[in-house]
Amino acid sequence: MQKKIEIQPAKGKLGVLMVGLGAVSTTFVAGVLAAKKGLAKPFGSVTQMGTIRLGKRTEHKSPLVKDFVPLASLDDIVFGAWDIFEDNAFDAALKAGVLDGKHLLPLKEELTALKPWKAVFDKNVVKKLDGTHVKQEKTKWDMALALMEDIRRFKQEKGLDRVNMIWCASTEAYIKPHATHANLESLEKALKENDPSVPPSMIYAYAALKMGIPFSNGAPNLTVDIPALQQLAMQTGAPISGKDFKTGQTLMKTILAPGFRARLLGINGWFSSNILGNRDGEVLDDPDNFKTKEESKLSVLDTILQPELQPELYGDLYHKVRINYYPPRGDNKESWDNIDIFGWMGYPMQVKVNFLCRDSILAAPIVLDLVLFMDLAKRAGMKGMQEWLSFYYKSPMVAEGLYPEHNLFIQQMKLKNTLRHIMGEEPITHLGLEYYE
Repeated sequence: MQKKIEIQPAKGKLGVLMVGLGAVSTTFVAGVLAAKKGLAKPFGSVTQMGTIRLGKRTEHKSPLVKDFVPLASLDDIVFGAWDIFEDNAFDAALKAGVLDGKHLLPLKEELTALKPWKAVFDKNVVKKLDGTHVKQEKTKWDMALALMEDIRRFKQEKGLDRVNMIWCASTEAYIKPHATHANLESLEKALKENDPSVPPSMIYAYAALKMGIPFSNGAPNLTVDIPALQQLAMQTGAPISGKDFKTGQTLMKTILAPGFRARLLGINGWFSSNILGNRDGEVLDDPDNFKTKEESKLSVLDTILQPELQPELYGDLYHKVRINYYPPRGDNKESWDNIDIFGWMGYPMQVKVNFLCRDSILAAPIVLDLVLFMDLAKRAGMKGMQEWLSFYYKSPMVAEGLYPEHNLFIQQMKLKNTLRHIMGEEPITHLGLEYYE
């Protein structure tokens, strides 16, 4: 038995700060409220419904994750949010059109009470939206200070013990790492000078990390993938994780590609197309914003298939991703994948996948798990990058020099072994030879 990590108890209220009160956030909030009232089950949530095996298979010990690690209770979660539109959570949920009115009406009082604060907005990075409920401070530095004041007021008014921030807003226009991102001093200088290299997501992340608050990045934005904010996270003891919630088509890729690789089936091409009509689809209709998403979605196959190790199988793979804005579909995204594979003696085969998914339904349990696991990480003294949470992301954060692990099943093993480790249990290797000695 290894030594258990000292974890501060999950006492008191946990504030969940959501950047964006749109389809994902309102679906998450409604689902948590419904679960608390016994009106719905939190399907898809590892923290609420997942189990974890401990010890040997012969011991038959598989408690619920929430009974194994000291997580915050759903009853202790308090919601707060920023948004560029002033709709309360009930009205925003109706507009998003993810959940039926019959599921929202029993939650109307609580959802109506959740009103967003004015948001930080930059039209240059999200050209397709016109924010009307936005902060008017003169500099990005002043906006960061205003966000921190929002957080302090939220904590005081709600009597919170801890808070956690998660980005559930739109994909920003593509930007590359800049000299201003190199260290904390240069980033703070850029904030004060209104430098265009600092988008809103970095302002939110800076505000959170400056206060030692965990920050999760649910979009493919650069955000905390820069040295300055990683340095700040280490200084203040704040966990960071990201990026881009793993839903829909990419989830399917991280399930299917490991299977092809395990059976040494070659792949000539993988064509992916999507149609969706929600706010995310509208934003991604702009080429600059799509570029950010494309980078995230294209990176998945390379690290699963590792073509440098198997050039005959994956060295000539043609991978194409397309996203098309189609308003009638709303949040009910449809994705098509055409996969040209080959097997024994080079004979070709095809796999077709048509996934009619609901993006926010897949994202909501991810938000819940990340909020609770990031809070756990904070209480366990796990600061900086949380690679063990890569299970939830399209583009997981990793230390410099490492390739990100995209195989969903390896990610799941990493997550559960991390939970075992911090609770003083032995990791499980699945070797199993001892059963046959």
